[in-house]
Amino acid sequence: MVKDGATHLASLRDSRAVYLEGRRVADATTDRAFRGAVASACAIYDLQARDPAAMTFESPDAPGRRVGLHWHLPRTHAELVARRRAMEAIAASSCGMLGRSPDHVASTFVGFMAGLHAYGPERGSALADYFRHARDNDLWLAYVIINPQADKSRPAAGQPGGDLVARIVDEDAGGITIRGAKMLATAGVMANEIMISCIVPLQPGDEAMAFTAVTPIATRGLKLHARRSYEAAVDHAFDYPLSARFDETDAVAVFDDVKIPWDRVFVHRDLRMMQAQWHETRAHVFQNHQCIVRLAVKLRFLLGVAHKVAEVNGILGFPQTRETLGMLAAKASAIEGLLVAMEAAGSDFQGVFTPDRRLLVTAQVLAQTTYPEFVDAIRGLSGGGMIMVPSSAADFDGGEIERMILAAQRSPATDSEGRVKLMKLAWDAVGSEFGSRHLQYEMFYSGAPHVIRANSYRFQDWSAPIGMVDDFLRGYALPRDAGREAAE
Repeated sequence: MVKDGATHLASLRDSRAVYLEGRRVADATTDRAFRGAVASACAIYDLQARDPAAMTFESPDAPGRRVGLHWHLPRTHAELVARRRAMEAIAASSCGMLGRSPDHVASTFVGFMAGLHAYGPERGSALADYFRHARDNDLWLAYVIINPQADKSRPAAGQPGGDLVARIVDEDAGGITIRGAKMLATAGVMANEIMISCIVPLQPGDEAMAFTAVTPIATRGLKLHARRSYEAAVDHAFDYPLSARFDETDAVAVFDDVKIPWDRVFVHRDLRMMQAQWHETRAHVFQNHQCIVRLAVKLRFLLGVAHKVAEVNGILGFPQTRETLGMLAAKASAIEGLLVAMEAAGSDFQGVFTPDRRLLVTAQVLAQTTYPEFVDAIRGLSGGGMIMVPSSAADFDGGEIERMILAAQRSPATDSEGRVKLMKLAWDAVGSEFGSRHLQYEMFYSGAPHVIRANSYRFQDWSAPIGMVDDFLRGYALPRDAGREAAE
């Protein structure tokens, strides 16, 4: 038995509270703001159901039930590679555009489980029980792990207004009650449950914010306030082929006295554990391994877009064009190479084969500058081509307007329709609201650049490079010292 798209679609038809443009969304699965993205989400489960041998594994606790391979705790390098290939297939289904596909937060929980010992017996037992529940039901999980932006000079507990940051306001024998907000619930509209936590360091006095817990999206008091839907403005996929299908949306999650039972609470008022859960476990490694897998697929897609644009514009033979494409190809290959390397250099951590985190962070550092370079290159190769396209698919009317298109839209590589179609795709990838959101996302989803680079410093083994320099320095001296040694 494998979860399919119809099963996931049915699971989203619940009492979830999603707000958009001054209204509460009645049904996110049919609303024009989300239906294309929801369909793409369901297609991931259909992909698993069509190829269970490559995409799933049998749950060790539910014989006969097969679940997404992204829930698997790999024990060997070969298992880690198999898991990655399944995630590549998930990413390819959206050209890498669904950043918070179901394998992302699942990978976070795989990392948590690798460091289960860090949670202690009571919270660790709750985490292990929840992991089995989420895995065996192949749930799509979202998360909110960043505090809303306000006064960054103040700690979380010192923000004006009191209820800005989600915090524990009550607790009893049944669990905790939280109130406040968190960001960004990316793909929360199409998820089953949501994890609430914090990845940035908290300070003494922030203990009420120091918790990690999970609750269904449809929990009473939980509200998702979505940003503007790019999909809602699309009349036809021909005009915005990516926006129409893969606008996973982002939302601020507002918790209005949400009650969460103890068996769904994994960290409780513990400032140290809030950071330990990311770095003393391997959550940070596995969640970002998934990100680099997805990015590698996305860069491969954009590399194809760049090459096709050069073909359509008749500039593929220009030396400067080949230089640009060659540089993009090298940068995409560098990310792929780091992905393979971090797996090959992986090691056992508490029985789980884990990618090498030094090489992982190296890939993160490069990723934050590589994606903008791809965007700039595609803009340069396109020139005015992306903005001289007809207004919409309706212009192909079979009459006078279409004759104008045939007269103005020419290419040595395709017909007029093919040129317009490609240029609209290129624009949606890098120039539309959807494309601009992806640029912002790829530059900052893993954290501020100075934080990622600091992690690169932190995880580098400095003993070898410094030792090489020290050994070399010991091999020579001032001439006077050499003469003194000879005299002696």
